Amino acid sequence: MEHVFLETKVLWSQIDANMHLRHSAYADFAAQARLDMLQHVGMSPEVLHQEHIGPILFREETFYLREVRPNDTVRVTCLLSKCREDGSRWSFVQEIVRSDDVVAARILVDGAWIDMQRRKLVAPPADIARQFLERVPRTADFILEPNAPSKPQENEQITGTI
Repeated sequence: MEHVFLETKVLWSQIDANMHLRHSAYADFAAQARLDMLQHVGMSPEVLHQEHIGPILFREETFYLREVRPNDTVRVTCLLSKCREDGSRWSFVQEIVRSDDVVAARILVDGAWIDMQRRKLVAPPADIARQFLERVPRTADFILEPNAPSKPQENEQITGTI
């Protein structure tokens, strides 16, 4: 299976009262796979820390499709489905796949980058954005969105017709 960034055994501590993988463990697996994917493409936590940026999520949606049971092994994929040209906003599609190749869950996330010092949303530095857009695996229907229009500065006049 392509684009697997995490393969792990389900631990007893990740099982709920119904004897299957608890809901929050799916999100934990997906988050770790995204971090491993960033590391794989050269955007390690150390690099992000040096640039004072970090990924944040606006939305995380999980579709539970099949059960995952104790001691199962799962693989987690990670594909970029949408991104702005400057890399400032992005979306991923992830799948959690059991060892029998059955897709157990599909996770959709929308996110952005935050400046860790200013605590504001930012576009990543140009070299990081280029690396992100060039090296992160994409879905077949990947969408490259235009950048958002810039906001006028305090003293800048807005012109136009209504």
